[in-house]
Amino acid sequence: KKKLSINAFDYNCHLDLIKLLRQEGELVKLRRARQKMSELFPLTEEIWLDWLKDEIKMASEISEREKVYELFERAVKDYICPEIWLEYAQYSIGGIGQEGGIEKVRSIFERALTAVGLHVTKGTALWEAYREFENAILETAQPAPGSIPSPEQQQVLCSQLEKIHTLFRRQLGIPLLDMEASYAEYEEWSEEPIPETTIKNYKKALQQLERCKPYEEALLGAETPKLAEYQAYIDFEMKAGDPARIQLIYERALAENCLVPDLWARYNQYLDRQLKVKELVLSAHDRAVRNCPWTVGLWIRYLLAMERHRVEHNIISEMFEKALNAGFIQATDYVEIWQAYLDYLRRRVDFTQDSSKELEELRSAFARAVEYLKQEVEERFSESGDPSCTIMQNWARVEARLCNNMQKARELWDNIMTKGNAKYANMWLEYYNLERAHGDTQHCRKALHRAVQCTSDYPEHVCEVLLTLERIEGTLEDWDAAVQKTENRLARVNEQRAKAAEKEAALAKQEEERAEQRKQARAEKKASKKAKKTKIGDKRKADEDDEGEWGQEEELPSKRHRGEGDGVFPEEDMEVETGLFGRSEKADGPAAPKEKPSTSRRDVPKVFHDSSKDKVTVFVSNLSYTMAEPEAKLRELFGSCGEVVEIRAVFNNKGTFRGYCYVQFREEEAARQALALDRTAVEGRPMFVSPCVDKNKNPDFKVFRYSTTLEKHKLFISGLPFSCTKEELEEVCKAHGNVKDIRLVTNRAGKPKGLAYVEYENEAQASQAVLKMDGLTVKDHVIKVMISNPPLRKIPERPDPSKASLAPPRQIYGARGKGRTQLSMMPRALQRQSNPVAKAENGMVQNSPAASSDPPAEPKKMSNADFAKMLLKK
Repeated sequence: KKKLSINAFDYNCHLDLIKLLRQEGELVKLRRARQKMSELFPLTEEIWLDWLKDEIKMASEISEREKVYELFERAVKDYICPEIWLEYAQYSIGGIGQEGGIEKVRSIFERALTAVGLHVTKGTALWEAYREFENAILETAQPAPGSIPSPEQQQVLCSQLEKIHTLFRRQLGIPLLDMEASYAEYEEWSEEPIPETTIKNYKKALQQLERCKPYEEALLGAETPKLAEYQAYIDFEMKAGDPARIQLIYERALAENCLVPDLWARYNQYLDRQLKVKELVLSAHDRAVRNCPWTVGLWIRYLLAMERHRVEHNIISEMFEKALNAGFIQATDYVEIWQAYLDYLRRRVDFTQDSSKELEELRSAFARAVEYLKQEVEERFSESGDPSCTIMQNWARVEARLCNNMQKARELWDNIMTKGNAKYANMWLEYYNLERAHGDTQHCRKALHRAVQCTSDYPEHVCEVLLTLERIEGTLEDWDAAVQKTENRLARVNEQRAKAAEKEAALAKQEEERAEQRKQARAEKKASKKAKKTKIGDKRKADEDDEGEWGQEEELPSKRHRGEGDGVFPEEDMEVETGLFGRSEKADGPAAPKEKPSTSRRDVPKVFHDSSKDKVTVFVSNLSYTMAEPEAKLRELFGSCGEVVEIRAVFNNKGTFRGYCYVQFREEEAARQALALDRTAVEGRPMFVSPCVDKNKNPDFKVFRYSTTLEKHKLFISGLPFSCTKEELEEVCKAHGNVKDIRLVTNRAGKPKGLAYVEYENEAQASQAVLKMDGLTVKDHVIKVMISNPPLRKIPERPDPSKASLAPPRQIYGARGKGRTQLSMMPRALQRQSNPVAKAENGMVQNSPAASSDPPAEPKKMSNADFAKMLLKK
């Protein structure tokens, strides 16, 4: 009760309260709790059946039975449920002794057959119950044994027999499961031959049943929510075109997918355009907004349907007020619902009259909409949702075109321009066109002069419009003033653009000079290091020849080993990675003697990864560089997933662990289970576990564990204190719904970033949590809460192979920043190409075969010494 007093929309809390009250036997409180829940949410079949059974037990008098009937009527309106209809019909049989009792039972059975009699799997039970009832009536109409029935009794008897015959014939014309048994029962019951028409309809229904069976079997074998299977079934029935069957399959789908707004929208659209039955249409729209109140499109369709079916104005206004309190998740949603309501109010106004109650109500609503968006929406979302003031623009159009009130329209447009829209040419031209159509030339000229002065995006366009106006309607003085105004304005614009271009060019030049200086400094440093080294002789020459096949990056001071150390940093970068403390000593004097890496690491032969074993291998990264014996640590960690065949930890040429490795299993299933260990904390860092994929063969392969699309049942929370734990955050969130999962976002080192994702059981709970938690203070930090909708992950464009010779190779950065990869092992002297024209630089031709996309002739291999000479010349 305490939780519901804080958040009345906590669906699971309602369920828990009802369960506890039912266990305690608190019938009065239980009835009140169910009543409150039913006012907020449509209840499921199980909740209704429990409620109805409890009420039936307590109903003994006639007045109490009427209340149960009213409860049944509410129950059958929430969802189309065969079990509830069957319970309703059977309960009504208990009142058969009252006046008109038999006809009431028949009426309920007929309504039940209309609602769910076509249900392929559950409809048979209703038909059989109806026939049993009529058979019971037949037994009471039979004359006493040995007596001769009177003509009146004979007439009643024949009428009752005809009712049962009719039920059999109606049922046999509908595709239902076990209809063969119903046909056999009819043959046995009937004393007359079955009519040919009935047999023909029966065979036709059997054929239709065969077409429906695959869809019914797919539903039986599928897991909840079965949305795809239901959609296929709906498409099948839509092709057949039977409105009753289409409506039923939609209702069946919505009973299991009541929180899917798109499904409600498609169903309501079908009812609006095809059936057009007022009760059905409005009932479906009402249930849609009760199930998915956060979806503005459903509310708009509801308002349109109510207007279409001529619902009273006060009811439509009440429904609009409910929509405003529904808790939409975007600022623009409020603009849309206001616009829909204002359109409705505008259609009510008779503009042939100078003044009317409806016109004043429309103007009042426009003013309230502007104030609501300014006060309520901007405070909640920190944005108006209507930056271009579309509502005020429509208000101005109504005043100008329909009310002939240009003075009010000008006031509104003046307000629009003061809200930051004066710099946009299209806004000025929109006002100019309105003034042109319903105002006068003087105000048109004044508006265009202001537009020339204020517009910053397309000043040439408004200048042209001004000159066109004066060319057609202006005097010589007006033309001269317009020409002078536009020339002065365009001169200032061109001057500003020239200054901006010069500034941009200067910045680009400075950046280029700094890059050139850095390049020269690196070349001098490299040359000085090489001058200090002694020549190694033939072995060095052999190494140089071996490396000539791959080329070597300009910055590399030592040879990069190929093999399992893909992406290994050079020796100089390793010093940066392992700490900065030793670098200052190296600059001032001789470095302290370093501990030699274990020779066992150097002596181990390089093991190349076998891509044929990718399916039984996982790639593990983001491990600590200081991890001792990573093979033993990881073997213990991954042993629970299955038999580990081999763990290949990657070390650099100095024997230092690089923080990643390959784990090979005996079975493919073990590798799949190992992926579940992704983000497991190992020595204070989250371990990344991903499938082992050769990116040379699959360049587009991306591994990202979490969804990057809109998830309406999940929240994104920012502004959390770094000290906030998962348990503390869960304590805050669970007050607003059933929390399924919480993920605190960390960096690669496992440190919190003040962000979190919270997954609720359904969208309704998430939308209410946004309302209650946004702006909440957690440990002196004001948090921001919104529905999870991450921006699209940017995928770099793949270069066109046909243009490879025209563009320099792109530097590919690794996961740790600007790390060197094998894709960038070509010397920069060969990479820096600004145009395809051949130009000799450093003794090389720019568009040499090394950078061309066409199959080149075999280039001459270059050694490290050749590259050094090339750099020294520059």
